Amino acid sequence: MEKKKKKIDIYKGFEQGPIRPPSEASSLLIRVTRNCPWNRCTFCRVYKKRQFSLRPVENVIKDIDSLHGYIKRIQQNIKPGGYADREVIHALYNSFEEKDRIAFNAAMNWYATGMKSIFLQDANSLIMKPDDLVFVLEHIKKCFPDVDRITSYARSHTIVRIKQGDLQRIADAGLNRIHVGMESGSDTVLKKINKGTTKAGHIKAGLKVKEARMELSEYVMPGLGGIDYSIEHAMETASALNSINPEFIRIRTLAVTNGTILAVETEKGEFQKPNDTMMAKELRLFIESLDGIDSYIKSDHILNLFETIDGKMPGDKEKMINIIDRFFELEPEKRVLYQIGRRMGFFRGPNDIEDSPHLERVKQACNLYGVTPDNVDSVIDDLMKRFV
Repeated sequence: MEKKKKKIDIYKGFEQGPIRPPSEASSLLIRVTRNCPWNRCTFCRVYKKRQFSLRPVENVIKDIDSLHGYIKRIQQNIKPGGYADREVIHALYNSFEEKDRIAFNAAMNWYATGMKSIFLQDANSLIMKPDDLVFVLEHIKKCFPDVDRITSYARSHTIVRIKQGDLQRIADAGLNRIHVGMESGSDTVLKKINKGTTKAGHIKAGLKVKEARMELSEYVMPGLGGIDYSIEHAMETASALNSINPEFIRIRTLAVTNGTILAVETEKGEFQKPNDTMMAKELRLFIESLDGIDSYIKSDHILNLFETIDGKMPGDKEKMINIIDRFFELEPEKRVLYQIGRRMGFFRGPNDIEDSPHLERVKQACNLYGVTPDNVDSVIDDLMKRFV
């Protein structure tokens, strides 16, 4: 039999992947892998029908060198923090060939935000060979020595398989924050969503990251256990995080989006998504069950019902729980206004509804679309799909 010829990955110019964490909005995006090597989670549609591949290291280096060159040219024309009129920027933009303008825009945006952080794309950069990743990181630090933070997504399953010595080398080369999608600490839920790891795997991976002295940002997903496993999902996720004590716990409320296995399961009645009220109770139980940690809790996404849940354990625990309790104190009609106004981006927390200049607009929207306490859950589900 003839062996299949290995496809040559010809360099076609600077690349950027589809997503990055909200906390990396000011980061320069450098793509080291394409898509997701697992790509089987039932709730996710980001990389579906896209094949995973490792980018050749030499192509990644070319991207970094291009960005470095563009930054130098920008610095020659625009002083840091200084004003540049549109003609200067337009002339600079037009000085590049069309194929180079994506990279120029990335460099320009990063320059404007202070050039302090870099995010490695796509879904699991640590799947690279340690030597290759270290080489890329060292080249980044050589080109951009003043960068404070280099970060990446990674799967717990991948981290567990990396030798601790290699993980330490990666950290020493400059990778100092890892984002992990824990989603749940319940083995039941993890199996149902086909996460490809277990509670024990999440804990082992988290402790390995901390041992390497990298910051760890764990993402949890209220609602992912459905109605049947809501309590188990909340308590087991808190239990896993209590064992890890990550620097950050980030809340990402479940949205069941079209094109996912979870959407099919929902249509068949095999999965029942909790409504806002149920998920608020689940979130309260989750926070109440966190113990013995000093993590920062961040609710930094429009999908979340409470953006004002933002504090450090254990000192801010009661304050964060009180925000949820305030939601339940609202009369049913006001609760609906808050739910809709929150997803419209007008409210951050339940207290905002009392003196918000946007309250009348929210009332008008509810009247226009006939939103009531009886149908608000279906309206919210439709709104949330637009943000994913």
